[in-house]
Amino acid sequence: MEKLRELILYKSYFSEFYVKQNQKVQNKIDLGLYYLQYTKQVPSRYIGSTKHKNLFYLRIKQSSNIYRVFFCYDGSKLVVLMNGFQKKTQKTPKSQIDKANRIKKEYFDDKGK
Repeated sequence: MEKLRELILYKSYFSEFYVKQNQKVQNKIDLGLYYLQYTKQVPSRYIGSTKHKNLFYLRIKQSSNIYRVFFCYDGSKLVVLMNGFQKKTQKTPKSQIDKANRIKKEYFDDKGK
């Protein structure tokens, strides 16, 4: 299968989240990342969008736990992975969305230098 998109792990934000998860959660995250890389249209149960421009998230569910991994696109072929967190409330906390927006801005600012 041909890879349609390339993943970029910006700094260590995503990695720090990922290594703290157990193997089952990591496997679910890996499946979502696979869909991001290899499918034209990611199944809607794995992806969601925020009300912010170019800010999306992977939906990860393992048992009764729910996780989110924020990402943005850099052109049509690059996906920039940002922060992840375990969701404990119905709504995604504003602080997590703000953090993802800060990381996205930092990424594009660094890229422009």
